[in-house]
Amino acid sequence: MNNLLTISQAAKYLSVSTRTLRDWDKTGKLKCYKTDGGHRRYRKDELDKFMGILVEETDDVELPVATYARVSSHEQKQKGDLDRQSQRLSEYCAKKKLVVTEIVKDVGSGLSDNRSGFLKLTKLVIEKKISKIIIEHKDRLTRFQFGFIERMFNSYGVEIVCVEKMDVSEEEELVNDIMMLMASFSGKLYGKRSAKRRKEKKILKNEN
Repeated sequence: MNNLLTISQAAKYLSVSTRTLRDWDKTGKLKCYKTDGGHRRYRKDELDKFMGILVEETDDVELPVATYARVSSHEQKQKGDLDRQSQRLSEYCAKKKLVVTEIVKDVGSGLSDNRSGFLKLTKLVIEKKISKIIIEHKDRLTRFQFGFIERMFNSYGVEIVCVEKMDVSEEEELVNDIMMLMASFSGKLYGKRSAKRRKEKKILKNEN
């Protein structure tokens, strides 16, 4: 099983201190993976190899997967909603014995297709670095056009797996998304009106 372990779990598994693992990472003796938040993760099969444990070869090849968690506001992130959501996904993958190589977290409206995490996820799909994307519910990935995005990802051989567990703050998040959409629309409308007024003033000034 190639599940990712935290630095504390890896230290316990190797019977060393976390400080030793950090030193080994710096010297290149035992490298780690890092999440978007900068947290160290270790693959169990690589720890076994480091200790000289022979892992039985099998014909089945475990393809890597990515987990994707999203909340719409920084307030929700500060309350821990984002980390809890991501942790639930990691626990789901552990139970299903899925190899997680990418833990992606996002803060932003599900109406936006310009979220940094979503763009990173799309890049991973296009480069065929993952085989599955694990999300709690389709609304975590996008509010609209889920079917289109799913078909596009499928064309690259990537499956979207919905755990189908709704957030307790789902209604609140939908309201936030609608408010952001209204704010964006209002901003664009106000900008057009301001530009029109400036143009009219400029014409009047030239005429005088």
